[in-house]
Amino acid sequence: MLYLDQSAQIFPICRMFTKIISFSIQGIDAIPIEVEVDTKQTSMPYFTMVGLPTNSVKESKDRVFAAIKNNGYKKPARAYTVNLAPADVKKEGVGFDLPIAIGILASLKQITMLDTENYGMVGELSLNGEVRPVKGILPITIAAKEHGLEGILVPKDNAREAGVVEGIAVYPVETLARAIAFLEGRETIRATDIDVSTLFAKEQTETIDMFDVKGQYNVKRALEVAAAGGHNILMIGPPGSGKTMLARRVPTILPQLTLHEALTTTKIHSVAGKISQDHSLIAVRPFRSPHHTISDVALIGGGSYPKPGEVSLAHNGVLFLDELPEFKKSVLEVLRQPLEDGVVTISRAVQSITFPANFMLVTSMNPCPCGYYGSNVEGHTCTCSPTMIQKYVSKISGPLLDRIDIHVEVPAVKYEELSRDPKGEKSSVIRERIDKARGVQHIRFEGAKHIFSNADMESKHIREFCQINQECKQLLKIAIEKLGLSARAYDRILKVSRTIADLEENREITPAHISEAIQYRSLDRKYWI
Repeated sequence: MLYLDQSAQIFPICRMFTKIISFSIQGIDAIPIEVEVDTKQTSMPYFTMVGLPTNSVKESKDRVFAAIKNNGYKKPARAYTVNLAPADVKKEGVGFDLPIAIGILASLKQITMLDTENYGMVGELSLNGEVRPVKGILPITIAAKEHGLEGILVPKDNAREAGVVEGIAVYPVETLARAIAFLEGRETIRATDIDVSTLFAKEQTETIDMFDVKGQYNVKRALEVAAAGGHNILMIGPPGSGKTMLARRVPTILPQLTLHEALTTTKIHSVAGKISQDHSLIAVRPFRSPHHTISDVALIGGGSYPKPGEVSLAHNGVLFLDELPEFKKSVLEVLRQPLEDGVVTISRAVQSITFPANFMLVTSMNPCPCGYYGSNVEGHTCTCSPTMIQKYVSKISGPLLDRIDIHVEVPAVKYEELSRDPKGEKSSVIRERIDKARGVQHIRFEGAKHIFSNADMESKHIREFCQINQECKQLLKIAIEKLGLSARAYDRILKVSRTIADLEENREITPAHISEAIQYRSLDRKYWI
């Protein structure tokens, strides 16, 4: 068979084709990609890559050919065509370097591979052939298992993270040469073997404890109630009162992550490139504390090729916003969807990506611009006018405030309290009570869609599960009329009261529960707004 090109020169057709399985990240999941390589002799050598590759994928050409040459293989003048299938899915990242290099060498018959249909591979190549780590290796390995592959070749630095997926052999490779030797059967690579249960138990260690906090017993109680019912909370207090210290210890009293939750959380951090080599599995609830100068894209996620933002990195954990009024209004407004739905949907012209974002929101603020309104801190007197205070507090929009069930004042800790040894309860003791309360709620909302805790209750659930007697109704009436509580506080008081009753293992809401819940609505009182 002959082939006639445009220059009328005659060349014998010498075509060779190979196919390698790799993977591409879509949101926090991965999909299998067939890397097809075709080479043929031609008078006009060229390299073409098709299948919607992004720039980072297209640039693999220079890395791949340099790695091939520096590992002693030849690069003949041929026409090289690389197809990434399915062709209608955008491909992004540097993980296609290794499969493209293997595919080129196999199509040129410079290497003789064993059956590769049962093996996937992913990895970035340096110019000398080293295999560098890539983002999203956990969802990639999960996708490889679901695709029915026997094993997957991954960069050595990603092996621990990939190894938490059971049911698939994970082969760590340091160089292109070693990957080739394994595929040709000249070298044996020991699959990474990790006992997930043992690793999960080992990683579930906390380095901080609520016991470390001196004083602030009323605030600790409010945080316990918030954690028990999944309520968002706002702490109001002067600088140095311990708001950040308290917030950082909230994850230690939340129920421990299940293995399924840990894998989902790890997938998000893996895609974002936040997994260190020392920790292959996130086994404790994440705590994210972005600075108030953060942009809305960095908070919610996005970009040309959508990546998870801080709200998704806080999934199954705590998102702490310190100095809440200092955040830009546009940033705070984008919080409304994840607080309402527990997910973030980012739409682009090419695709729409949904990231999970089910977190507990913990926020803090000063009571006024100078920070010392109503404070008992010696030597600091508030210099703010009522208008300045109202303007400062009103920076928090009503719709966002509607999604925060608990407002608690955090007073400055006196010297006598600071000089004493800690006396509070350990986080483990508080967590036991919270676990019991969450267990009650799990039974209560069994079968209800998207309702997992008291904070998720809608109007019909409040009517059903938050029934109160006449004495409680009278107490609520007095609170709204005399303390100047706003109408939006009514449902939130009932939700929080239900949680307080659950903590006390009480089926009925009593006036004592209502009274405590009323204390957690500071910003609804007349002297604040």
